[in-house]
Amino acid sequence: MIYLRVAIYAFRRYATYRVAIASAMLTNTVFGVLKASILIALWRARPSIGGYDVTDAVTFAFVSQALIGPVQIFQGSLDLTERIRTGDVAIDLHRPVDLQGWWLADDLGRATFALLFRGGPTLLIAAFVFPLRLPGVLTWAAFLGSVLLGVLVSFGLRYMVSLLVFWLHDERGIHAVALVTTMFFSGMILPLVVFPGWLGELARVLPWAAMVQTPGDVFLGKRTGGELAGVYAFQAGWAVTLIASGRLLTLVTRRRLVIHGG
Repeated sequence: MIYLRVAIYAFRRYATYRVAIASAMLTNTVFGVLKASILIALWRARPSIGGYDVTDAVTFAFVSQALIGPVQIFQGSLDLTERIRTGDVAIDLHRPVDLQGWWLADDLGRATFALLFRGGPTLLIAAFVFPLRLPGVLTWAAFLGSVLLGVLVSFGLRYMVSLLVFWLHDERGIHAVALVTTMFFSGMILPLVVFPGWLGELARVLPWAAMVQTPGDVFLGKRTGGELAGVYAFQAGWAVTLIASGRLLTLVTRRRLVIHGG
């Protein structure tokens, strides 16, 4: 029950910043309009790219904007980074709970709030401005499942980036690298269907694709039936791999902290 309480507390904590969340939602919507306008121009020049039509492209633009908060596109690590830098992580390691489990629960609470109160309104406003391709009930359920897996993949990446501060002592460089790779390979800048040849094939099998591109395809109904099962397997595979790697890295960093007398 402790992890459920941590998740609920994280949800309530982020709910206190009402002005910030409203500002973020408005910013997401405005940039979604700009992104949609650019994609409309691109698709008018090339009417069908990667199986998308112009409505798909516009819808994907706003889905990607709605996912900025839940998968933390612009934040390459967790708040754990600051606690490692200051040494407060020593207190976390002495708690009678798992370090990785604690931060995963915290991140799930945060992501739930961001999806409901930042991503949801963005899509709702967009639906009144543009003709979006909105899914049916079953597709909505499939989309939410894909978003959950995308959040787990995002957490796995950000958790490992956070732990690297044990060695780097300054997170700015690794944050910059994480931001660039996430923006480029997730589909946040452009749908990955736009990427040509081998670059597109490579981008679609990397973990970042599981954060935005894959949920976006599910929302558009591009993945159904057996393909949907394959999508879930792809996302779950990366989630398990990254979280397991994070657990191994946690054991290594714990030994490092003890060795250095932390």
